[in-house]
Amino acid sequence: MSDNGARRRLARFVVGAVLCVGGCGVHSDRHIPDDSEINVYPANYKADILAAMHVYFNDPTGIRDAAVAPPAIKRVPGATRYVVCVRFNAKQSGATYAGIRDFAAVFRDGRFDHFVETAREQCADAVYAAFPELEKLTR
Repeated sequence: MSDNGARRRLARFVVGAVLCVGGCGVHSDRHIPDDSEINVYPANYKADILAAMHVYFNDPTGIRDAAVAPPAIKRVPGATRYVVCVRFNAKQSGATYAGIRDFAAVFRDGRFDHFVETAREQCADAVYAAFPELEKLTR
């Protein structure tokens, strides 16, 4: 009986040790960065947005009513990132304007990553200031 009990204790110990070591190996092989590593304040957010607008719009000229909010940590689909809300009225085609639109510029590692066009949730509480640099864009 004591020999059988010792075997059971040894078997439990071995199984427990294997699970502990195996679990540690899995977690150490794949590094999941925490938000502090990714969410670096975007110091040059205005310049990054201006550069992205050149790529995003075929004709970035003639933008009116441009405004920008300071970077803030917000939830975007799948993550929490620094977001800069941008509001403007851009040309739709020719001389007609599409109307005021809100975009969320998402930043990762302190640099522009992508725009979210449907930014109602992210920009609901944004406090905007004039963004005249956006209104002066050229081709």
